[in-house]
Amino acid sequence: MSHEPVDSVGILVPSGMLGAGFAEATVERGLALGADVIAVDGGSTDSGPYYLGASTPKTTTAQVAHDLRILLKAAARADIPLIVGSCGTSGTDSGVDWVAGIVAGIQAEEGLALDVARIYSEQDAGTLTRHLDAGRVHPLPPLGALRAETLESCTHIVGMMGHEPIVAALEAGARVVLAGRATDTAVAAAYPLMKGMPAGPTWHASKIVECGGQCTTNPRAGGVFATIDAGGFTIEPLDPTAACTPDSVAAHMLYETADPFRMREPAGTLDVREARYSAVDDRIVRVEGSRFHTADQHTIKLEGARITGYETMSFSAIRDPHILAHIEEWAGLLRTVIEQRVKQTLQLPLGAYEFDIRLYGYNAVLEDLDPAVGPPREVGVMLLVNAPDQDTATAVAKVANPLMLHLPTPDMDYLPSLAFATSPAETERGPSYEFVLNHVVDSPTPTAMFRTVVEETKRHG
Repeated sequence: MSHEPVDSVGILVPSGMLGAGFAEATVERGLALGADVIAVDGGSTDSGPYYLGASTPKTTTAQVAHDLRILLKAAARADIPLIVGSCGTSGTDSGVDWVAGIVAGIQAEEGLALDVARIYSEQDAGTLTRHLDAGRVHPLPPLGALRAETLESCTHIVGMMGHEPIVAALEAGARVVLAGRATDTAVAAAYPLMKGMPAGPTWHASKIVECGGQCTTNPRAGGVFATIDAGGFTIEPLDPTAACTPDSVAAHMLYETADPFRMREPAGTLDVREARYSAVDDRIVRVEGSRFHTADQHTIKLEGARITGYETMSFSAIRDPHILAHIEEWAGLLRTVIEQRVKQTLQLPLGAYEFDIRLYGYNAVLEDLDPAVGPPREVGVMLLVNAPDQDTATAVAKVANPLMLHLPTPDMDYLPSLAFATSPAETERGPSYEFVLNHVVDSPTPTAMFRTVVEETKRHG
């Protein structure tokens, strides 16, 4: 990959996440605007710890293949690199290999020959323990000091790379970079930083484009196009019916950041306190004044998940107006009777299992943070049981079954009939996971904690 000086770099971001879908016409428009690189995020922690803990993608093969086919053909035709970050949702090694397999299949079908780099970001608990013992691991709020047992309990641990491993893969000749867990911004920032664009505008632009059309007036319209130069960057939607405004662009600094003016990356901190947003026209925005402060110590954030037990779920629905008028009393009674029956029939004290009752349509989402007022028209009752093994979790749910179907309030002289949503009523959800790491590691070099394999792809056909 040459390092010839360039005046600007155009980044085509087709959507906020690979597999979310987008119109092929928007990618064609990005190429027409002069894209130098295609960048797209392939993962997130938004959907909880399961995808990391189980190393399972959130998206289906068909979704990812649909998007990749369009992007690979576009990258080949325009002779520009394609970068995918956080492959397989959580960026585990198997997630990278899964996406690489899809890419290989498409290249064979389409007669493409783009060299592919796989960057692995999974971390070994033993190696991390040595970093911990050497004082190189630091907690992020609200967590405290890390224990080696926590590392060993994780089913999967990933390190969140910055732009440097991606740049190294591009410099090694890769035309398609499939990265494990990476910051959303690093995926877009890598190529322009490699081509000499200033760090402040590059990191700021990369933050704005990370979720595709979310920084526009129509978040459903798809991707965006950013052009970075020596003085700042411009950004516009790829869909001609959408617009970027100073407000819509500036607002994205509020998204998923603890501080709307500063955002930490492995290499340092983006500072947008002096950034100025101005409308170039009715759909394009210019941003200038962004800064980037390089950190004294490069750090890699860790994400890890472990099994907390096994879950079984039941869901019934209440329309009985008398129960609904006393729904909190009924839910309290249900909890008490479940505990009593489980102790009687299964000889299990509370502590050998856990369960949660969530009243959907009443206060299941915010509970005491936003107390309900007045009786609802109908309520869905979710019972979620967690136990050390699946059989115990299901046994507890089965003990609760007749109660969720017929439990009356204390003043009722008849058995109500409620409604289960499914038959059988119990759904075994398998292992349940929790995130247990919110720590950073002082990395000896920006690439030391990651492993890269570049494969030359022979032309097919």
